[in-house]
Amino acid sequence: MKIVCLGGGPAGLYFALLMKKSDPRHEVTVIERNRPDDTFGWGVVFSDQTLDNLRLADKESHDAILDAFNHWDDIEIHFKGRAVRSGGHGFCGIGRKRLLSILQARCRALGVRLEFEQEITDDAPYADADLIIASDGINSTIRRKYAHIFEPQVETRLCRYMWFGTHKIFDAFTFLFQQTEHGWFQVHAYRFDETTSTFIVETPEPVWRAAGLDKMSSEESIAFCERLFAPWLDGHPLLTNAAHLRGSAWINFNRVSNKRWTHGRLVLLGDAAHTAHFSVGSGTKLAFEDCITLHRCLHREPDLERAMHAYEAERQIEVLRVANAARNSTEWFENVDRYTRMEAEQFAYSLLTRSQRLSHENLRLRDPGYVASVETWLAGQSGLPEKPVPPMFTPFRLRGLTLPNRVVVSPMAMYSAREGAVGEFHLVHFGARAHGGAGLIFTEMTAPSADARITPGCAGLYAPEHAAAWKRIVDYVHRETPARMAIQLGHAGPKGATRLGWDGTDEPLAEAEAWPLLGPSAVPYGPQSQVPRTMDRVDMDRVRDDFVRAANEAAAIGFDWLELHCAHGYLLSAFLCPLTNLRTDEYGGSRENRLRFPLEVAAALRAAWPADRPMSVRISAHDWAPGGNTADDAVAMSRAFRAVGVDLIDVSSGQTTRNARPAYGRMYQTPFSDRIRNEVGIATMAVGAIFEPDHVNGIIAAGRADLCALGRPHLADPNWTLHAAAALGHTQVPWPRPYLAGKDQLERNLRRGGPQDLPG
Repeated sequence: MKIVCLGGGPAGLYFALLMKKSDPRHEVTVIERNRPDDTFGWGVVFSDQTLDNLRLADKESHDAILDAFNHWDDIEIHFKGRAVRSGGHGFCGIGRKRLLSILQARCRALGVRLEFEQEITDDAPYADADLIIASDGINSTIRRKYAHIFEPQVETRLCRYMWFGTHKIFDAFTFLFQQTEHGWFQVHAYRFDETTSTFIVETPEPVWRAAGLDKMSSEESIAFCERLFAPWLDGHPLLTNAAHLRGSAWINFNRVSNKRWTHGRLVLLGDAAHTAHFSVGSGTKLAFEDCITLHRCLHREPDLERAMHAYEAERQIEVLRVANAARNSTEWFENVDRYTRMEAEQFAYSLLTRSQRLSHENLRLRDPGYVASVETWLAGQSGLPEKPVPPMFTPFRLRGLTLPNRVVVSPMAMYSAREGAVGEFHLVHFGARAHGGAGLIFTEMTAPSADARITPGCAGLYAPEHAAAWKRIVDYVHRETPARMAIQLGHAGPKGATRLGWDGTDEPLAEAEAWPLLGPSAVPYGPQSQVPRTMDRVDMDRVRDDFVRAANEAAAIGFDWLELHCAHGYLLSAFLCPLTNLRTDEYGGSRENRLRFPLEVAAALRAAWPADRPMSVRISAHDWAPGGNTADDAVAMSRAFRAVGVDLIDVSSGQTTRNARPAYGRMYQTPFSDRIRNEVGIATMAVGAIFEPDHVNGIIAAGRADLCALGRPHLADPNWTLHAAAALGHTQVPWPRPYLAGKDQLERNLRRGGPQDLPG
């Protein structure tokens, strides 16, 4: 093949050498606009895993890179006069110029032709090539030319940063946080050779402007940063290079993604195809892995077209995974101020786990002493003796209620009530999960009136027999277990009068079986759904009063906690969502107007509910649909609910419209909880694809939520919490006394075989 790589960064060079190595008959040329040693930035970081991939692909370049690496295991975080250190992370740093030099030398040794100081303006001059690699970086000319094919998205992020070097040697990957009168600045610093460290200064753009850096020259900016971080520089100056200062000294990170990466014989590679924020150190790693995968596909597939398709399909999955983690990391640094009210212990843990890729148990494998120190600190904060306790097993206090742990059985529709009355099934269902160790057990969404039900099988609290049935369950749980009981009250609104879940979720009942529906507007939930009647003030008063009456009944029954359901497209959620609330009166239009009726109900419930018992509200923090609510709206809504006395926000998302397209993934809703908790200053409950003890421990330790609600895992295993405690070696969780023999055997077996023997 005749191969031309347009761009002589790591991606172009590495792909060139792999192809030439595998078949010396290939004619491979690399075209680069800069001189051989021109580069932006100073050092490059790889993980140990990346090095393993390079060793398998080309041992010669791997060995040369490894010889030039500086290796370290620790991350050190400096915050509010404290230094928190965690080990076992396995990083390697190398100077970017040194890396390019190694790759260039390897290319020359293999016979790759290198052409420098050649502007890359078009691919047309290389029309005779069999394969053209667009490895021309984040501002790719080739990608721009074929934008109608690749459909790129370039997202400018919210921080400004300046990339320095310094002769101050850092012996760990070091994060520095310094507060100014204008806001917070942070540094990412690491050693990459015997005498030099990378030193990246970053701050949100509003802080950058407030500090006057937008009006400073490069020299003045350097002096500003040297003064600000003088305590850590020990008199060493900050260094720049000519390539860095060729444009603006301070730049924004651009997140690049493309719908397609290939077009005929043309393929995007590295930063031309995708970028990952430097805070996860994955940009060069991804570029190398692109090269390895494309090289493998070209030799595995019978023709170029199939090879291109295979490369794109395989790499897009991995890059999306890294991109999601990088987005979480980027947003953490863009919103550092959100976390600065934390103590250093939790701030550091939040930073280390910001991408949601590094879990609690993974951290323990890397540095058991560090994790023990975090668990000891959390135990002390929760009022326990200062010794390590898995975070999920620390108590949680809200108003006059103390929960024994942070695990919650999420509200889940059982569709098994008769005319609103719960029965024997519910007694066994809730009783089993209370025996199973969870700290708080939620009822399913319970209707305050018959026409508020979702289905004919949904539970209610609007008749005397309902109260008696619920009291039997609550009394049993209180008498026989340490668990507490919460009732979730909700009105189905436009999503009412539907079939039982297993007969067709959200599908309407036959007309003869259905009841009239209410909504903020005459907007049906689905194409076959009944059109709700637009509520007037009389309807609103009746619905509000039904909620208050049900809350008074719930208090008399003995429920410990009350939740108001304002999510998932049900009545109050339909008021909040601009896609379903089309009113033109004071209850529609602006966000403040859409909040008006849900806030009226919440305030009335808070006034009726006993002052020593907590009250929460479940919201859809994102509608996942164009024109719908976003996380910004969720923050504003949470502030409004807090102002009327709500104690906790139960943070869900979606299900408000059938046009929703959620970005699913493990713990995918937790970032919304994180933002609301730490920006609004209210307790939160995380829910959604949380299914492992590791998830719960990480969320609680990082301060992303105060409680974690698990639904499906508790359907599969009523004893999920007890099994989690045993798997973690935490033997202090109380089991029902008749089951203690089983506890002993389970713990013995786990000690012999390890936690991996326990499913889930």
